[in-house]
Amino acid sequence: MKLLAFAASNSSQSINRQLVDYALGLLQGGEIDGVDPDALEVSTLDLNDFEMPIYSIDRQEADGIPQAAHDFYSTLGAADALLISFAEHNGSYTVAFKNVFDWASRIDMRVYHDKPIVMLSTSPGGGGGGFVLRTAGHLAGYFGNEVLASLAIPRFGENFDTEAGAVSDAELDAELREALATLSTVSQS
Repeated sequence: MKLLAFAASNSSQSINRQLVDYALGLLQGGEIDGVDPDALEVSTLDLNDFEMPIYSIDRQEADGIPQAAHDFYSTLGAADALLISFAEHNGSYTVAFKNVFDWASRIDMRVYHDKPIVMLSTSPGGGGGGFVLRTAGHLAGYFGNEVLASLAIPRFGENFDTEAGAVSDAELDAELREALATLSTVSQS
């Protein structure tokens, strides 16, 4: 299975990136029931590699869709499944993700290419990025996603050991492992 994973953040210290890295470690380490690490081909992306002007119809009409939007769109299309951890800024997507997403949606509204997805989020607060996760889940079908699982990890500083790079709360760790196990249902292209 070709799995594309990323944090929907452009922060160099993204806690959502740390969560993605931990999840990938579990998958590649053979710790997730039903997922064969030898059959897993993982790629990651960094939103900073897709920086573009802020989307506007005027820019699109004047200059067309930037190559970076095409690159992002085709990178998602090359995967069999997606693992995204959504950072939450003021209850919504980060500007960096929303801009890349908006440009890619001008290529095709089904930005996610009908790929199965595991959606994660974490934040310093008690909501764990729940607002953005609910928004992403609610809109997933419209933009071409089959949501396999969704999990918000609240209070990152209390529930994630940054030195070990691991979820430290046993219950949340078990929930994460269950969410990742849904990837075992993905058929490969």
